[in-house]
Amino acid sequence: MSKRIFISGASSGIGEFLAYAYASRGAIVGLSARRKDKLEKVAAKCREFGGEATVYQVDTKNRQASKDAADDYTHKIGGIDLVIANAGIGNHDDIINGDASVIDDILETNIIGVTNTLVPFIPTMKKQKHGILVPISSVASFFALPYHGGYSASKIAIRVIADSWRITLHKYNIQITTICPGFIETPMTAGQKNMPFLLPVETAAEKIVSAIDRGKKTFVFPWQMKMMIPLLRILPDGLMRMFGSH
Repeated sequence: MSKRIFISGASSGIGEFLAYAYASRGAIVGLSARRKDKLEKVAAKCREFGGEATVYQVDTKNRQASKDAADDYTHKIGGIDLVIANAGIGNHDDIINGDASVIDDILETNIIGVTNTLVPFIPTMKKQKHGILVPISSVASFFALPYHGGYSASKIAIRVIADSWRITLHKYNIQITTICPGFIETPMTAGQKNMPFLLPVETAAEKIVSAIDRGKKTFVFPWQMKMMIPLLRILPDGLMRMFGSH
């Protein structure tokens, strides 16, 4: 039986290439994002890879729209095996001017957008007695990234929520795999500086699929970034200012 997979933020970057990875396995993929034109192109390529694809134009901050997409997909396909909450944004906090709109958008997109994506699928997974939920966090969830406090905080929140859900949902045979990537070549990182151990997005997608297959609880990659986390946690503020500065 073909795997039934739903991916948010599937119009570009990690979400796009995860869609291709699963389509090449013959999966039935539901693709959601705000940009329908880009989603249609991703869906067409998924079909070329041998999968089936359905497109949903959704802003994950919209709870009802996210639920409607989840309900429609599970009804059409007859269930759900895997949901990947990949939609997210990264930006400087932009707090110096006294306007909280930028950091608020980051927090809402990266936290509420993830819960809006995943939660509507849980009743179906509970009924099936199986399923996999995959929130995309970040290595930034392990330390305070200068100038990106909203981003780091949002990724910390998602990692902790996932750790809690893993305990809550275990009795329903629902797997939670939290993905914590380092720097990946995506539109979100284009033009940025200070990105050690930058990985191609295709490589990142392969590693994520493998981690999900292996039932990892929390997957941090690349390994070099994982090894650096203890050091980054204790670096003096002066050295940390080198990361993510304007």
